[in-house]
Parts: sequence; structure tokens; C-alpha cells
Amino acid sequence: MSISHAPPGSPAPDIPETSPQDAVEPTIPAPAPDLEPIVPTSSRRTRVPRWLRRTTGPVLLLALWQLLSSTGVLTADVLASPGRIAQVAGDLVADGSLTSAMTTSLQRVAGGLLLGTLIGTGLALVSGLFRVGEDIVDAPVQMLRTVPFVGLIPLFIIWFGIGEAPKIAIITLGVTFPLYLNVYAGIRGVDAQLIEAGESLGLSRWGLVRHVILPGALPGALTGLRYSLGIAWLALVFAEQVNADSGIGFLMVQARDFLRTDVIVVCLIVYAFLGLLADFVVRSLERLLLQWRPTFTGR
Repeated sequence: MSISHAPPGSPAPDIPETSPQDAVEPTIPAPAPDLEPIVPTSSRRTRVPRWLRRTTGPVLLLALWQLLSSTGVLTADVLASPGRIAQVAGDLVADGSLTSAMTTSLQRVAGGLLLGTLIGTGLALVSGLFRVGEDIVDAPVQMLRTVPFVGLIPLFIIWFGIGEAPKIAIITLGVTFPLYLNVYAGIRGVDAQLIEAGESLGLSRWGLVRHVILPGALPGALTGLRYSLGIAWLALVFAEQVNADSGIGFLMVQARDFLRTDVIVVCLIVYAFLGLLADFVVRSLERLLLQWRPTFTGR
């Protein structure tokens, strides 16, 4: 290591003098910028309660209906006013006829839905899990599915008589096929890579069915159940208008004979209310059983 020396007689180099304050100068951090939270576009809209938005349409429809009835555009023999319908509904509830009819109709739907769910789900499991089952079951089911179940009412009356059996059979037939199609599609729609992953983890055949196939098919099964409930109420309308002596359909037949549009509308509203209540139950089951599946809920 060499050290350079200034020649003799040359002036010494100027060394700047530094004070202790200049030697260590603290750095002051720059102030952090103000951050504004990012608000989603959907949250920037006016916060109107959802129940209020959902009731706006029916309320406007009722207001228009009442206006047309009050101005005489809709006469009573064509369609009764909402006020008249509310009065008739109160009278039917007071004398117990509407409550008794609802109980009878609910029992018929419950019986047909239970049988249709068991038959449709069982056939879908046999056809979806086994190739041999598909070869045996799927073709006859697809053939019967194309036959309108309403056209089988005369045949059911011949087979089962005019009691409760043909009515429940009609509802069962209407429920079976939509549930079969959706459960079958749900089983066959399970990702094959999930099956391979389960096999690589050592799951048995029953373990694959229990932990992979059935959970994967559950969304389709619940969708089929919702659709089957709608078909069940539609089948009930036809079933209760054929040789029925009780139920909501029986009230509608009587009202038709006496040209009572108010009673007919009351029965239709009851059908719609019961169908909406059943759909709410199934949607609650979806939220409970499908918590593991995040989905888009709209904006």
C-alpha cells in the first residue's frame, strides 16, 4: 500500500472542516400519501333495501289492477278487483273452507313429491353410477318422459279409481322425470380429475361416491328439486280438477260453475303462495348445503 506525500515547499491541500452536525445528518421520511379506499361499483349505488325493490313490482301491478277495476275497464265478471278478492279470501278463511282445501292439497303434493323424489333419485343413481344401469334404465325413462303426464289421467283413473291414488300418481309422475334428469346430469358432470385424485388418495368406490360424486351432483339435484316442485303444483291443478271433492282445485271447479272469478283468483294466489314457499325452503337448503361453493350473487 503506497502513501503519496506532497513535495517539500508545496502548500498543504485544503481539507474542508466538518462539524459533528454536518457529519451525521438524519433523514426525514417523506409523508405517506393519503390512501382512498377502493369502493366497488355495486356499493356506490343508492342503498335501497332489497325487500323494497322486490316488492315494488307487485305493488305497482296491484295498483294498476285496482285502477282498471275502479274505472270500469275490468268488469267484475271478467276479473274481480283486488279489494273484492281480499274480502272473499277473508270469508273463505273465516268459514274454514280455504284452510281445509290447503291442508288437503299439501298432503297430496307431499305424498307425490316424496314418491317422485325416491323414484327419480333412485333411477338417476342407478343410471349415473353404473354403465349397465344406464343401458337398462335411461332409454325407458327417456321414452316415458316424452309422454305428457296429463294425457295419462284417464288411464290412471281406470287403474286406480277416482280416489286419492290417481291424484298422487299424477304428481309423482310429474316430479320423477325432472329430478331424474338433473341428478343424472349432476353425477355425469363431476370432473374426471376429481375422480382420479380420489383414487390416487386410496378412496374406495363407496368413498368416491360419498365424498366426490354425491357432493358434486348435489347442486344439480337441488336445482331439479326446485323444478320438480313447480311441476308438482302444476300436476296438482290438473289432478284436483278431475273427480275431486276437496282441495284447492275443487274450489276452483265450483267457482268456475258459478262464474266466481274472485274465488278462482284467490285459489290461484294460494297456489302461487304455496309454490313460492316451497321454493324458499329449497333455496334455504341450497344455502345450507352448498356453503362450500362460492357463486356469483349479482351486482
